[in-house]
Amino acid sequence: MVVRVNVERLADGLVFPEGPAVLDDGSVAFVETNASRVSIWEPDAGVRVVASTGGGPNACCLGSDGDLYVAQNSGIIGTWRAEKVQPGCIQRVSLDGKVEILVTEIDGIELRQPNDLAFGPDGWLYFTDPGFFDLENKPDPGRIFALGPDGSGELIAELEKTYPNGIVVEPNGALVWAESYPRRLVRRHPSGQIEHLPQFTRADAVPDGLAVGRDGTLYVASLFAGGIEVVGPDGRERETLDVGAINSNCTFGGRWLYITDFGLHPLEQAGAAAGVLWRVELEREGLAPFRGQLPPA
Repeated sequence: MVVRVNVERLADGLVFPEGPAVLDDGSVAFVETNASRVSIWEPDAGVRVVASTGGGPNACCLGSDGDLYVAQNSGIIGTWRAEKVQPGCIQRVSLDGKVEILVTEIDGIELRQPNDLAFGPDGWLYFTDPGFFDLENKPDPGRIFALGPDGSGELIAELEKTYPNGIVVEPNGALVWAESYPRRLVRRHPSGQIEHLPQFTRADAVPDGLAVGRDGTLYVASLFAGGIEVVGPDGRERETLDVGAINSNCTFGGRWLYITDFGLHPLEQAGAAAGVLWRVELEREGLAPFRGQLPPA
């Protein structure tokens, strides 16, 4: 069932916005992937650029140290190349613009294209590394990594060629990530057990980023279906929120759901400033993302 909702346009003219994070003052940080930068929307001032990261920053999340942690995909997407290609890595970006590369490999495994990231209640940072996006050829197996507060890291899941994309952590420590190629969500329980949730029924509902509500409901940005797929904790579809054009990711700030929207297909017109930041007020509150911090490189 498609549900029409009142959406508020907070900002437009963005260059492939992704991976939003709500700050303590109500501002919203997000990456502009194909502009190689991190930006912030401020309620009274609009959008300002915080830092140039190089490469293709793919998502950010807020740490307990007040810094932003960024999944850096290197800056190679389809035929697009960043002006300054970076190694696939995790970066830390301070709100005054300092950029630091924290890790480019874990346990001797070189990172390819980190995509999305989230802290857990244990203070660890979890992130997806799907490799290169190619919906037709599916070139790379996917991986899920974790980084500890002491700087140690581990590969916690090796996947088939499923393109693990957005990731969230539930209150009990379970990870939920979207797999774009098979169009489904996957839950990794604290025990390590992997649970594949049902595939989305619409062929154009390619899941990207996601957020979780306080009641366990999952809100999934659907790249090509023009909406947010609302599903229960068991992965069963409930409804589609009709918002935006090409929704890439979302996050909660109380009852507000903030949504990044590419505006254009991500493999076309790579430098076009057609992206939008939307806001939708829902009846139910979202779960505030957990926070943690990592040591210097």
